[in-house]
Amino acid sequence: MDDVLIVVTLLLVAAAATAAVLVRDPARQALVLSLLGLTLALLFTVLQAPDVALSQLAVGSALTPLLLLLSVRKIRRRGLPRPAEPSPSTANGRRGTA
Repeated sequence: MDDVLIVVTLLLVAAAATAAVLVRDPARQALVLSLLGLTLALLFTVLQAPDVALSQLAVGSALTPLLLLLSVRKIRRRGLPRPAEPSPSTANGRRGTA
C-alpha cells in the first residue's frame, strides 16, 4: 500500500512540475508553483519526513510564489517606457529654422 501511495504522489509531483514549465502567464505560474510545493510537501509526508514537509509548505508553497507574484506586480506597474514625443521644432521634419 505504501508503494502505491508513493507512486501516486510522485505522479502528482511530475504533473505539477510539468504544468509549471508549460504555463506561460507569470501569475498562473505562481499558482502552479504553489501547487507544486503542496504536492512536494505531500510526498515528503508520505515518505515520513514531516520536518521537510513543513519547510516545503512554508518556502515552496507560500514564500516563493508570493515573491514571484510581487515581482510580476512590480514589473507590470512600471510598464514599458513610452516613446519620446517629437518636439515642436522637429514636428514638420525641419530642424529648428527660425
